[in-house]
Amino acid sequence: MRHIPLIPLSELPENTHKLVRSDKHTIVLFHYEGTVTALGNSCIHEGGDLSQGTIQRLEDGELYIVCPWHGWQYSLKSGKAPQGYRDRQALYDVIVENGMIMVSEEPSREAFRAAHDVDPLADLRKMEYQTTTRSLNVLGISTTNMNCDLPRPSTSETALQSALDFAASEFGAATKMIRIRDLDFRHCEGYYSRHENACTWPCSISEMDPEDGMLAVYRTMVLWADAVILATPIRWGNASSLFYKMAERLNTVQNQITIHDRVLIKNKVASFIITGGQDNVQGVAGNLNAFFSDLGFTFPPFNFVGWSRGWIAEDTENNYNTFFRSRYVKRSVKELVTNTLHLVMQIKGMDVTDLHTPKPKISEAGSLSE
Repeated sequence: MRHIPLIPLSELPENTHKLVRSDKHTIVLFHYEGTVTALGNSCIHEGGDLSQGTIQRLEDGELYIVCPWHGWQYSLKSGKAPQGYRDRQALYDVIVENGMIMVSEEPSREAFRAAHDVDPLADLRKMEYQTTTRSLNVLGISTTNMNCDLPRPSTSETALQSALDFAASEFGAATKMIRIRDLDFRHCEGYYSRHENACTWPCSISEMDPEDGMLAVYRTMVLWADAVILATPIRWGNASSLFYKMAERLNTVQNQITIHDRVLIKNKVASFIITGGQDNVQGVAGNLNAFFSDLGFTFPPFNFVGWSRGWIAEDTENNYNTFFRSRYVKRSVKELVTNTLHLVMQIKGMDVTDLHTPKPKISEAGSLSE
């Protein structure tokens, strides 16, 4: 096997690793425990730069390079992934001759990425949309937070449930509700900050954790929904912190446009319900509109319902009852749904001429439903 000289051994001190380039390949050299080894530099997962990774000793006693993008690990000696995984990074043969590090011209063991018998993210990778030319699938997303062991009334979530009930009863829509507080998912870990290609679809975190709670959002928002109605309380003049936690993880959707010119959100409509004990409804609506626009959503006229008693309304114990007495809220929630679904039907080319705009019956009871 032909070996080619790369760098003097003096340029690779003990306990260091270094990126080098041959005529054909980009290689990372390692000098640990008195031995020089060489692996292909581009991680077989998503192409991360292994030379920027860290070295860890695992339970099997071997040293591994950890990819800085998503944490994939490869043995410095064999290029193999840890026990239980069949993946292998390209391994090069190394000799040191006259103080010069020389590596094989081609890998002595080629890179290998194992195929999984069952891929839990296959529907997302293949983009298996569940919408049709006639579907009216309405996803409600509640971003209010609360102690599930001590639940409280929520104006935004109650209005959202009423909106979904109206969509089902008046338009025959299929509806789903996602409560973000019920999902167990990690915050965005900033892989995009390493490299734009490190932010993948499906999300890098989902690839590492098939139980990732954000998968419910990805599947319903991207693959299932024709319309999304998001409800949020106002928290210090902004949307709920749970909205922002979800929004950060939706960077994987927008990033597909940036990297691959691949729009995942097509012909979908978004509208919003914003309630709170203080003002800035329009500011929150503006932020929501800007974000969902960047994902690819379309908006109907009057695409948000806002309700606030103002900054000085400190008698918060009365918020819920005051909310239910509001004729504006009852009417506006139904108009929001009507505008939203009319736009969905227009986008799909469905006949909306036979549909009437409902005139809601106002009830003083503690419910927004008829």
